[in-house]
Amino acid sequence: MLTHNMLCRSRPNPSTTDPEKFVPLCPLSEKAIWHARPWGRALVVAILPHMGILIGMDEAGYGPNLGPLVVAATAWEVAEEVSGVRCPVSGNSQNNGLPIGKTGLKSAIRKEFTRRGGQSEIECDLYRSLRNIVSKSASERRVAISDSKSLYHPGLGLRQLERGVHTVLLAVQEQVNCWSAMVHCCGADPDGHHRRACWPDGFDCPLPIDASADELVRLSARLARACDAAGVRPILIRARLVFPAEFNELTARYGTKGAALSHITVGLLRQVTDATRMLGETSLTSALSSLTPDTRHLSPVIAVCDKHGGRNYYTSLLQHHFSEHWIEPVFESAADSRYEWGPPESRVRVAFRMKGESFLPTALASMTAKYLRELAMRAFNAFWAAHVPDLRPTAGYPSDSHRFRRAIAAAQRQLGIDDHLLWRNR
Repeated sequence: MLTHNMLCRSRPNPSTTDPEKFVPLCPLSEKAIWHARPWGRALVVAILPHMGILIGMDEAGYGPNLGPLVVAATAWEVAEEVSGVRCPVSGNSQNNGLPIGKTGLKSAIRKEFTRRGGQSEIECDLYRSLRNIVSKSASERRVAISDSKSLYHPGLGLRQLERGVHTVLLAVQEQVNCWSAMVHCCGADPDGHHRRACWPDGFDCPLPIDASADELVRLSARLARACDAAGVRPILIRARLVFPAEFNELTARYGTKGAALSHITVGLLRQVTDATRMLGETSLTSALSSLTPDTRHLSPVIAVCDKHGGRNYYTSLLQHHFSEHWIEPVFESAADSRYEWGPPESRVRVAFRMKGESFLPTALASMTAKYLRELAMRAFNAFWAAHVPDLRPTAGYPSDSHRFRRAIAAAQRQLGIDDHLLWRNR
């Protein structure tokens, strides 16, 4: 690892790169390294100073007619040695250590991004750091953390989802043993929408359902040891259950269900960012005690959100939810849209990208959202099965939701449950 001073003194092979054309993207007190590339451009890697925060976000249940939309987020704390976002610096850029997002750098980044075929690079690879305990596919020996679509299929049970979600919850000292505790732990339904109709208080299934408590305890202990060795720590898991009545209201307010999803997601991002900043001020008390008041600062944040359909532009959306900051678009494309704000020492970098689940915190968010969605549908089906004999359960998707709606129509009228509480308009 090269320090900033070493970088300034070093002279790489002039046939490969000219170091005078590249400037570090971080203050002198931080570390920076350069990487030569075959095309003759060096990519400077900004290192997260002291501790950094990684946030991943994803959703489940965007397409169904019945049941809630669930948006989830997970946050992780990483040590200084886990690097930040790799960004190219153009030869004529006079950045002088300012954060990326300025005009000259934006142009260079966009050109390089386009030239590489739209592939973005995020260097905080927790899969590599935790490879001895975390797997990208279903596993009996390790904890699978991946896109929920690869770990859950109807009929196969919830075991792989539970192994991932509950193991991390135990690692952050959250022992969840029932449905209501899961909702409360994730702050998923602060207004109690699930209690108003079709998700009664009487339903409170014990958790886990398919995984064993003993295996979760063992996996949690292994994960804790691996995290300690890697300088990584899970901080929290948060979610939002958006039931049909609220979903219909938000869709009417914002015009489309895609816009509603985006506002829900960025609203949750704001909550999680604020929560991790507050945790960061108290969780590292011993480390911060050696710092003077002038050297203490909030941790930088890297957040990766799975892209929302065909939307490529998020500046106004972010500006709405982070109104005290000036949002700087870095680049915007069909594959990846990136934004930044805040001072260099506590910079927030947010990426909306396709296949965001390749980022471990986003993959765990995908699993959490799917797990909460499936538990909510168990409650939903249990409610209606108590009122309609021999009713087949539904997953709520269009291929089956209309059959279910017809089957419960008489009971729905008898119970006086309005359609807007049950059925999504879009």
